[in-house]
Amino acid sequence: MRSVKAIFSKQLRDMFKNRTVLIQFVVFPLVAFAFTEIVAKPNGSIPDSMFVTMFASIYAGVTVLTTTAGTIAEDRERKSLRFLIMAGMKPYQYMLGVGGVMIAASLLVAVVFGATGGFHGVNFVRFVVVLVLGSVASSLLGATLGIVSKNQQAAAAMAMPLGMILGFTPLLAMFSQTVKKLFCIFYTMQVDMLVSDFSADFTTPATVIIVNIAVFAALFAFAYNKKGLS
Repeated sequence: MRSVKAIFSKQLRDMFKNRTVLIQFVVFPLVAFAFTEIVAKPNGSIPDSMFVTMFASIYAGVTVLTTTAGTIAEDRERKSLRFLIMAGMKPYQYMLGVGGVMIAASLLVAVVFGATGGFHGVNFVRFVVVLVLGSVASSLLGATLGIVSKNQQAAAAMAMPLGMILGFTPLLAMFSQTVKKLFCIFYTMQVDMLVSDFSADFTTPATVIIVNIAVFAALFAFAYNKKGLS
């Protein structure tokens, strides 16, 4: 636990020092709030929560993935990850430390999104839980990209396009059944489904998200053991 706490504390300090990273976690909630107040609420034909659910899915797919990838790629570039592995740091310990900060930040963001969307009670809890699960999946996927990247630039080159695809696919699926069918196996589609329609079945989408998390966790562990010392 000491190792996890050390990584968590280091990552938390680094995040607060890096304004660019902080802005990434703030921008989507702010945009959702602005659209909700300026566009949705004055217009009776637009649900108050529409922009919240839209930008929440984008946040889960883009922000957490790219930030985690950049963070871990930086550790590799500076050789600090190599030293941690040589000191006996396990994949789950490192991921709990780095990912813990991302999930804690995502929990706060989810609460802000939920309050902006006017969710209450069970719906609020469901919204927060689903968005955090999506953030866990993104964090693990981003961590894998960061591990296999030689530096931050390489990580950004992979993470940003993938994040844009995963984040904006639910929006495209609103206009294309083909896109919806092709990408239904990915977690962002299921996150969007669960936060957009609280009457929808929870079990199947949640299972898809959890399967994504399991697959990404296995990929990260494999990449950590293969690439961490390189």
